[in-house]
Amino acid sequence: MSGLDWFVLSLTVGIIVVYGIWKTRKQTGLDNYLLDSKKAKWYTIGLSVMATQASAITFLSTPGQAYHDGMGFVQFYFGLPIAIVIICITFIPIYNRLGVYTAYEFLEGRFNLETRLFTAFLFLLQRGLAAGITIYAPAIVLSTVLDIDLNTMILMIGGLVIVYTVAGGTAAVNVTQKYQMFIIFLGLFIAFGIILNRLPEGINFSNALEIAGAGGKMEILDFSFNLNDRYTFWTGILGGSFLALSYFGTDQSQVQRYLTGSSIAESRYGLLFNAFLKVPMQFFILLVGVMVFVFYQFNSAPIFFNTHVQEAMETSAQAEAFVSLESDLKQLESKRQSLYTTLLSNPKDEFTRQLVKNQLDEEKLLRVQAKILIAEEMPEAETNDKDYVFIHFILNNLPRGLIGLLLAVFFCAAMSSTASELNALASTSLIDFYKRLKPDQAMSEAHYVKSAKWLTIGWGLVALMFASFASLFENLIQFVNIIGSLFYGTILGIFLVAFYFKRITGKSVLLAAILSEVIVIITWKWEVIMKVLFDVEVQTIAFLWLNAVGCIAVIVLAFIIQSLQSKK
Repeated sequence: MSGLDWFVLSLTVGIIVVYGIWKTRKQTGLDNYLLDSKKAKWYTIGLSVMATQASAITFLSTPGQAYHDGMGFVQFYFGLPIAIVIICITFIPIYNRLGVYTAYEFLEGRFNLETRLFTAFLFLLQRGLAAGITIYAPAIVLSTVLDIDLNTMILMIGGLVIVYTVAGGTAAVNVTQKYQMFIIFLGLFIAFGIILNRLPEGINFSNALEIAGAGGKMEILDFSFNLNDRYTFWTGILGGSFLALSYFGTDQSQVQRYLTGSSIAESRYGLLFNAFLKVPMQFFILLVGVMVFVFYQFNSAPIFFNTHVQEAMETSAQAEAFVSLESDLKQLESKRQSLYTTLLSNPKDEFTRQLVKNQLDEEKLLRVQAKILIAEEMPEAETNDKDYVFIHFILNNLPRGLIGLLLAVFFCAAMSSTASELNALASTSLIDFYKRLKPDQAMSEAHYVKSAKWLTIGWGLVALMFASFASLFENLIQFVNIIGSLFYGTILGIFLVAFYFKRITGKSVLLAAILSEVIVIITWKWEVIMKVLFDVEVQTIAFLWLNAVGCIAVIVLAFIIQSLQSKK
């Protein structure tokens, strides 16, 4: 990376961090530190909500997802607008009327203290794990670019986020996220424009879509009702609605964003702003990945996108076999380019389309064989290279200066989402546990603000520890959603019972929630359980359905338990 790239990266990130600290340097009082004195306008809320969800994982991992699997991942977000409309109608007025700091305060008044603490604990568990992933994602980028130990890079990035989050609290999060989102959108549009500009002469955007379609990358909608498929229309609409309803309605990292609204209307407008823009934004990010795929149809692509692993394999004991696979891939690429010329002259030529598909299948097979060799030669290496696709393109094809800007995009996304998470984790720990469990020991506002800062540091350290193990998992964007799906359904079920089923008591819903979480975990690992106990091969349902399973289980079990208690 050139000196100019370092300058652009350092200047962009540095200005945002320093500005956030300076702008919020006079934060005093708990209401000011945790809720920014409830003065945020709708556009600040909307950008903050979007920035919280759109972590570095979104911009690092999603284009790689599209490169390999196409646009189908966008269906994951189809339930989001439905969920936000429900939240605007039901959740926001209740939170605003009660004047709560966290979503879980409401549960004590509706049920009991135990239910409040259990729900808050589930949030702390899953969000604490997810925070580690959002730190790990940009660490991949810089550790790859600078050849620095990954754990060292995790400490450097995490430390930067912790510093400015501790300094300014929620106000610092809100202030910086507006500028971070500007940098993110600017970087993405520039990258998209450069990809189109680097396509061969005569290949325009329309031609690129035709090529992507021939490669099966433009299959957006899948109406099959298969519970095992992760990304279908029905999975997104139904399972995605449950996930989004729980995430935006009960996850403190999001709830805290719109609790800062100066009125119910401002909070609603901010969420609706996100509802209208989120799906188009994800569509565009996936389209960037598809255009990267088209770019590599006319330019040499590595057989494995993690450059360090590929270089190590080329000098290993398996070098001859690995280089042979690379040679086979280059021959396929050369043949395929002539096929695209034929296809563009006659887009309806099904014979040529089939030839293209066959060659892409051969390419997939070569990549699988390369991963097998990597696993044999380097057992400790991660064989999933989806998260390296976009960064490989950036480092090898963007001009100097713009590389630094795109790296700043990852940094800004990581800082915005991680700051929101640490801020919410500290708020929940302080309000729902520390302050609530010591009501007889009333302290000063300054004491609670200081405690919130120490809790932010503590959760930052937890996130850093978990980030050290993140490389053990699959595609990051999927792993974060899997973590959420294990807990969000149960949390949502508790809140829906609280809002809509007035006869159910705290004891019933708490027991139902505990049983529901057990059911969700068993369902998630059903394939493994059946294999170990009965040596039977079964398929586990797609993780998005776990949200519906957990939510429905809480409601149904709470009804049953309440009925049994009433009869008794």
